[in-house]
This record gives sequence, structure tokens and C-alpha cells, in this order.
Amino acid sequence: MTIDLTIKDLTVEYVSGGYAVRPLDAFDLHVGSGELVLLLGASGCGKTTLLSALAGILRPTAGAIQVGDTDVMGLRGRALTDYRRHTVGVVFQAFNLVPSLTATENVAAPLWADGWSGGRAARRARELLDQVDLTDQADKRPGDMSGGQQQRVAIARALAHDPPLVLADEPTAHLDYIQVEGVLKLLRTLAGPDRAVIVATHDERLLPLADRIVELTPRAAGAETPPRRIELKAGDVVFNQGEAGDLIYVVDSGDVEIVRTRADGTELVLGRIGPGRYFGELAPLFGLRRSATARAAEASVVTGYSVRDFRDRHGPKTGDLIASAT
Repeated sequence: MTIDLTIKDLTVEYVSGGYAVRPLDAFDLHVGSGELVLLLGASGCGKTTLLSALAGILRPTAGAIQVGDTDVMGLRGRALTDYRRHTVGVVFQAFNLVPSLTATENVAAPLWADGWSGGRAARRARELLDQVDLTDQADKRPGDMSGGQQQRVAIARALAHDPPLVLADEPTAHLDYIQVEGVLKLLRTLAGPDRAVIVATHDERLLPLADRIVELTPRAAGAETPPRRIELKAGDVVFNQGEAGDLIYVVDSGDVEIVRTRADGTELVLGRIGPGRYFGELAPLFGLRRSATARAAEASVVTGYSVRDFRDRHGPKTGDLIASAT
């Protein structure tokens, strides 16, 4: 079964702190077989919400999700259960393996739930463990495996019914740099002629593997964050190293220096940003902490923009990898 996923005008709205929040607002996306698509964005921007809607776990407020001939939002009861079992496979951030079961049994579990015999399910599970290079771990329990091995077991389990759509939510979040290599390669190989893979991530190591990158930004219902104009005296700080950040800044006049503080407390000036140039894009684009401090080297004026507003006003300066999610 080939995959042809179309999302049209998808909106999810909920109330937080008395305000209506739309992590997804009239969101459009089309994904075809063979594609590995990355969803990027800070926490709260809608990545997990979108995956939950695609998995049939969360029902959106409005819009449409079409997977092949299936109208996902119209599914109910048995039809929805069948969709979750056979059309979509989900790889969870926290692995979600059953501690008391072996790797083979964890992979076989969704097959048992679908009525497969024990022998048939075990054979299929071992085929999948071989596919993810874990044949020698088949009889081990999760507690006896590394984080990378556990994640590969979770990926094998998601493939139990050979689904044409695989969704992965932060699949490398709990892995170190050694463990992550095998998982990265595996995610790339999963996307093929009969399967599409969508990955929500903060992990920049995945960027070179992607066929397409979609950047999402959180949005309050019925409101846009207006540009923020800031007048600075020499030495005034725009943001500090280590802070969270949601704005990209453009220098209107003056000069801003970017400074990184070393472990011993000394400072390294990374560069100076003059009129017409921008800075601070990595934190809001990838959900990172600020990696340096930005402060005025002289009397200056800067304007801070949300990612969406920056993209609309200043074009593709944030890089060709970032695709519009509107």
C-alpha cells in the first residue's frame, strides 16, 4: 500500500490560562511515499499535537486528514481501531516498552492484540528485530538493553503490521551521541516506496537525513504577536546566554555584539551585527536555549519578530531548509 497523506486547514484549539490557544491553525501539508519529513519547532508549537491527530488519538477542532482513501477524522469504533493498528505505526519518545516482556514479546504484542497466534507473531517479531539489527537481543528484556537498543525495539514494534505511515515523536531525545547513530540510519531507511515517515524533533542531527523540513510555531487564537521595537543604550542586553527565546531580531540601527561566556567566566566576542542583519534565529527555530548573549555595542535600535512574522516580512533568510507550515 502506497501512502498519500493530505492535511487541509487542520485546526486544534484548547483553552490554557483562560486564553484560547491554537497549536495548529489552518495547517496544510502533503506527504507522499518515500518521504522523510521533519517537524521542527519549540515545545508547544504543535508537533506532538499533529502526530496525535495523524495517529487518530486526538480529534482536531476542524479541517481534514486524508490518508489514501481514508478520511481519518470520520473514523469511529472498529474502523478507527483498524486504522491505528494497520495504517499508522507510532514510535514514542519514552520507548513505552513493557519491562516484563522480552524484545520479541514487545514487538509481538500488537500482533497478539490483533488475534495472531503466538508462533506466527513470534516469527514476525523476530523478522523485524533482524531488520533493525537486534537479532542477538531478541530474548532480552528492556532493562538489559541500552537506550538505543530499546528505541530500535520500539521502531520494530511500530512496524509490526507494516504500516504505510510511521510517526516518531522525539525518537532520539533520550539517546547519547553513540546510541543515536544506529537510530538515525534506521529512520532514514524506513521511508521507502511503500512508506512515509514523519518525525517530530528538536535534534539537529536529523536535518541532513530529511527530504523535507516543516517548521511550526505556536500561535494564540485570533492574535499575532506584534513586532517588538527596542531602543538600546551601549551595554544594554537583548537576551542572555542560556535563556529560552521566541523572537528573531533585526538591527535597525547601531551595532549589536554576540558574546559567549566561557566556563571560567571570561567572554568571547563571536561577532557584531550591523543594520539590516538579523540574529537570534536558532533558539526560536529549533526550540534551543540561547547559546550566547546579545548586547548593544553602541546606541542601537532592534526589532524582534516571531518566526512566522519574520518569515513573512523578510523572506527565506532563515534558510532554504525551513518550509512554511501555513
